Amino acid sequence: MRLVLAEDHALLAEGLIRILEAGGFSVVASVDNAPELEQALADPAVDAAVLDVRLHPSFTDEGLRAAVEVRRQRPGFPVMVLSQYVEHLYARELLASGDGAIGYLLKDRVSDVAEFLDGLRRVIGGGTVIDPEVIASIMARRPEEPVDRLTAREAEVLSLMAEGRSNAAIATALFVTEKAVAKHTNSIFTKLDLPIDIDDNRRVRAVLAWLRV
Repeated sequence: MRLVLAEDHALLAEGLIRILEAGGFSVVASVDNAPELEQALADPAVDAAVLDVRLHPSFTDEGLRAAVEVRRQRPGFPVMVLSQYVEHLYARELLASGDGAIGYLLKDRVSDVAEFLDGLRRVIGGGTVIDPEVIASIMARRPEEPVDRLTAREAEVLSLMAEGRSNAAIATALFVTEKAVAKHTNSIFTKLDLPIDIDDNRRVRAVLAWLRV
């Protein structure tokens, strides 16, 4: 799996390269600025990207803008955002694309290498892995949506789904049975108007509907 890494902190970038390559990934480009990131993402042989939000030259939202653009050109291109910040405008646009394969984790909350690599693999597989603080920050600015039909428990289940957890993991976290979780997820799909479709992933669509503005 060929990755592009965008990180402006040299020591962190070197550490991430070692972690990613030890995890079986190939980092084909490591960049610290927007022009080089755009050039690296233009390579059709690149399979996914791990990037920070803020890069040279302005340290605002270069990373996210590049991610939005590459996913506009290559829908479903896997992107794992690993940042200290939640940049609301482009984060909402990125998460609301409807194509899945998105991760957004806050650096200060990533304490387990294995969990990070597992999350990246889930993103590359088409799933979503979103930090709870990112979810809370975006939801705080969200107008009324179909997700407002959900009960408190259903919202809790959907929040854990957004973290990429399986039904079994959600059941463990909430101290309920897997059967109860399955019942909640079916209710969530119904309330979000997500019909059964063998060609679609309703879990991903549910999470994206929840995060969409």
